[in-house]
Amino acid sequence: MRILIVEDEEALALGLKFNFEQEGYEVLLAGDGPRALQIFQTSDPRIDLIILDLMLPGMSGYEICSAIRVINKLVPVIVLSARTLVEDRMHAFDVGTDQYITKPFALPELLNRVKNLLERYRTLLTDNVSTDSKDAIELSSLEFGDVRVDFQAFEVYVGEKKHSLTTLEMQLLRYFIEHEGEVLSRNRILTEVWDQSADVTTRTIDNFVLRLRKIIEPDLARPRYILSVRGTGYRFLSGRLPKTD
Repeated sequence: MRILIVEDEEALALGLKFNFEQEGYEVLLAGDGPRALQIFQTSDPRIDLIILDLMLPGMSGYEICSAIRVINKLVPVIVLSARTLVEDRMHAFDVGTDQYITKPFALPELLNRVKNLLERYRTLLTDNVSTDSKDAIELSSLEFGDVRVDFQAFEVYVGEKKHSLTTLEMQLLRYFIEHEGEVLSRNRILTEVWDQSADVTTRTIDNFVLRLRKIIEPDLARPRYILSVRGTGYRFLSGRLPKTD
């Protein structure tokens, strides 16, 4: 598996490169945004995961992540930054970051997160290219009410209006859909969607739910699809399941 590390602090970049190579990964380095995007677009074989600093010369990590998401919506991106404010984390998630780790960090934790994200990435790629089964075909898109979800394009259509989702927004929406009718606690969502992201809190889930509601709900004040379960979390109802009560 091939990892791209975007970090302008040479000692840190070389240290990360050494440790990841010891784990069997191939590692490429970039010290600024233009170089990172060039490597990402021309790399053969492809880049499988990106570790990205936010404070870089000329082009911020936010801008780099946004540009990468235009090219590829699935490749895992881990932000590794000294910025610790909630606003910094939320902005990173807004532009498509998968996980956010603050400096200083524990190397074993970073290695573990990389391993887990790469496993998830392989699963996503398999889901996207597999069209042999009826289930795989059905999961490529879904319609409920006035909403149509295109899982492969990371797009949601509400009537004729198209909305592009970030990786995490689509993963959360897909998680709700796959667990329709279940009461999902915030902690369960945090564990199964964000995966060991210690820098993410249950409040982050509420913010992501609000963003999804703004897209798919006809009336924000009276949600029809993503329902709040007081003191617990959320329950998704598309209206496609038969009523049991």
